[in-house]
Amino acid sequence: MNQQQPTLQIAIDGPAGAGKSTVAKLVAKKLNLFYVDTGAMYRAIAYKALKNEIQIEDEPRVSKIARTTEVVLDHSEERTVWCDGENVTQAIRSPEISRAVPIVASYTGVRERLVELQREAAKRGGVVMDGRDIGTHVLPDADVKIYLTATLEERARRRWGELLNAGKNVSFEEVTHDMQKRDCQDIGRKVSPLQPAQDAVILDTTGLSVEGIVAKIVALTREDER
Repeated sequence: MNQQQPTLQIAIDGPAGAGKSTVAKLVAKKLNLFYVDTGAMYRAIAYKALKNEIQIEDEPRVSKIARTTEVVLDHSEERTVWCDGENVTQAIRSPEISRAVPIVASYTGVRERLVELQREAAKRGGVVMDGRDIGTHVLPDADVKIYLTATLEERARRRWGELLNAGKNVSFEEVTHDMQKRDCQDIGRKVSPLQPAQDAVILDTTGLSVEGIVAKIVALTREDER
């Protein structure tokens, strides 16, 4: 692996299904950096709320859970997500959690707590962090900011494939509808809405291979170092 400066920060944002997590993991591995999947953290909070039979619309109770829940990201090859000691890596990827996440992520109390944890994680050294407000809010001074996007059809197709591979029985139409709704919620929320940072490089991943996208980001990182 190439050795990079220990404080290098790469922020990758974009809508659901744009390939953020897949690309971020590979970029982190390629550059020997620490990877933080912020979306998994929000999913863990949504999972905890539903598990405890708390109404997702009950903002005070959901925010309280965020303040008291321990979310740990295992940065081994398995990328395990732990919620209060429970392995929730697969459980948090269900359609039910996907529908609950944008509501949970819109709560100020939840975002404040998780942004705090995300910034603490970034202090561990060089980092690749993906989400929806990384370059605009979590790491506004990141060295490289990327905004990944793709057509709705392309993004829905990718997510549908992931769900089918995970054994989830869901239709393409349902996935497309949920993703379109998620886009509207993310873009329209009052707290840290989804939008490209002013200095972000926008990459449309429609029709591009994962390897090609990773290569582009690695090249941008090396340009930034010059």
